[in-house]
Amino acid sequence: MATPLEIIKKKRAQAIHRIIEKGYLTTRVYVGMATCEIAAGSQEVMAVFEKAVRDGQIKNVYLSQKGCAGRCNLEPMVEIIEEGKIPVKYQKVSPDKARDIIDRHLINGKVIEEWVIQ
Repeated sequence: MATPLEIIKKKRAQAIHRIIEKGYLTTRVYVGMATCEIAAGSQEVMAVFEKAVRDGQIKNVYLSQKGCAGRCNLEPMVEIIEEGKIPVKYQKVSPDKARDIIDRHLINGKVIEEWVIQ
């Protein structure tokens, strides 16, 4: 019988394999979608990122939901993880801010410092 740690390691390896299999190696975008974040407007934020992926505006991006971070006063939050870079967490993201994050950060490589959680 597998230990809990062995089960977690196996599930993590499976998740990494799925990401690699889809070709999303360099950039991951997570939109907070816990109940409190949905109430703060994260579904609309997620829709902006989904449209950008669907329309080919951003490529080689793994887009997914993220659970509660326990920071309700900063919601909705978006986390961007890029290979070889420090992860960035944006706070109070609106659909307009999401479009700016796509253009300025994901396409042009500029972190929008004034929106980053410190």
